[in-house]
Amino acid sequence: MTRIVLIDDHAVVRTGYRRLLDGEPGLQVVGEAASADAANALVLRCRPDVAVVDLSLKGSSGIEAIRGMLARLPTLRIIVLSMHESAGHVTQALKSGAHGYLTKYCEPEEVIAGIRRVAAGKRVFSPEIAEVLAREAIDGDSVISQLTPREFEVLRLLAHGEPASVIANAMHLSPKTVLNYLSLIRQKLDTDSDFKLLHLAARHGLVDIRQGIGA
Repeated sequence: MTRIVLIDDHAVVRTGYRRLLDGEPGLQVVGEAASADAANALVLRCRPDVAVVDLSLKGSSGIEAIRGMLARLPTLRIIVLSMHESAGHVTQALKSGAHGYLTKYCEPEEVIAGIRRVAAGKRVFSPEIAEVLAREAIDGDSVISQLTPREFEVLRLLAHGEPASVIANAMHLSPKTVLNYLSLIRQKLDTDSDFKLLHLAARHGLVDIRQGIGA
């Protein structure tokens, strides 16, 4: 029996996944969490085989959840199921240790098959994500991919309008450490102002520019 945990901040979504997966032979949902901190505690308590993770969580993102869960349970297999399709999100999820990445546009059968493949030690990507990875491999034009997962998370929270103090609290860091990360990010991305940094983040899909930075 493959034991699965669901990490998504929408209860309705988790309920839908649970109904889908519990009806499948050999699959069992053993726990749910809505945040990175709750996910970390959950894997220690439930010792699952697979975690299905959304990247958009309250507070720290699914990127941080992936890092935290694997630090606590290195044998855990992780598949991302997200609306995000940008090269930055995909590459950072893989850098953090994800073994598969599907979009939420996938059919239920694709989700089930993806979970089974990841549980069996394989990697899986939806066609849209495979295309993103292929473009990134050929062009290498995603400057966001230069960042470490931690730097990516700091930039993501900044792009959503969070001050250093809130970012520090969400990521369990000191405000000084967050400021140091921001300095490193500016150097790597060759930006000399927060205004340019935020618009770079928006251009690479860390925030929906149509809603306005900080929305």
